[in-house]
Amino acid sequence: MTKPKILLTRRWPEAVEARLAAAYDVTLNESDTPLDEAALAQAMRDHDALCPTVTDRVTRAVLDVEGRRARIVGNYGAGFEHIDLAAARDLGIAVTNTPDVLTEATADIAMTLLLMATRRAGEGERELRAGGWTGWRPTHLVGQSLSGKLLGLVGFGRIARATAKRAEAFGMRIAYHSRRPAPDMPAHAYFADLGELAERADVLSLHAPGGAETRHMVDAALLARMPAHAVLVNTGRGTLIDEAALAEALAARRIAAAGLDVYEAEPNVHPALLNLPNVVLLPHLGSATIEARTAMGMKVADNLDRFFAGEPLLDPVG
Repeated sequence: MTKPKILLTRRWPEAVEARLAAAYDVTLNESDTPLDEAALAQAMRDHDALCPTVTDRVTRAVLDVEGRRARIVGNYGAGFEHIDLAAARDLGIAVTNTPDVLTEATADIAMTLLLMATRRAGEGERELRAGGWTGWRPTHLVGQSLSGKLLGLVGFGRIARATAKRAEAFGMRIAYHSRRPAPDMPAHAYFADLGELAERADVLSLHAPGGAETRHMVDAALLARMPAHAVLVNTGRGTLIDEAALAEALAARRIAAAGLDVYEAEPNVHPALLNLPNVVLLPHLGSATIEARTAMGMKVADNLDRFFAGEPLLDPVG
């Protein structure tokens, strides 16, 4: 029996590639560089399944290609804003993602950014490496403690809840903004209005999904409502923040600091952010543990197995 042919647009953890190679005719991207639209479209002609990542723009032009063979897009990642779901529905192409398995790893990165920004660790590390550290002194790089501070979570899904659990261990108080209040949380912790939460929070951590409704939800107006000592953290989607407005607020010290793991135009970062001392910039490390990245790939494999067996998908989207 001929094995279904699948394309992985980037290199995946070794254990996942081995599992897929045992069950499928796998094409690997040996150079591990992003594929352009033409290459993705050709993959839809040559393969039974396309397995992209967040770096791939799977547009209608890619999906609606003449001579298309692929019937499923098995996305490596929880987010799927880079895939034209409307086009997939129109064309009868199944789309899956990898929810749930990157929660703990991403919450760890949210806390990493929170700690680095509040304790000015990024500034200190850069100063030391540059040879600028002259020794301990009482007023050097004085940051903020977390105990008793209010963490405002924007979005209250799995990752936000895992971040809250970690923050509570540091003595932080928790508040959140979402479409509706959570039944297991105290009423006073819920803010229906994002601006009111921004005014109250010492740290504002973003965990909302991407899309037109949330694009630039953190803009100049919202930043102006945050306290001068406040810190902004984003491990959600890069499009949640107007990066130009954030750079301006940080440069003017209208907020104290920010910690970012995602960006509007990845891998490009707004140039005005790059030289600011009070922002921590990480290269999208949220799920970057071997455990999480392997589990993500295994989720894709599970969904492919079910699809080609004619069984219901575990993680359909769209």
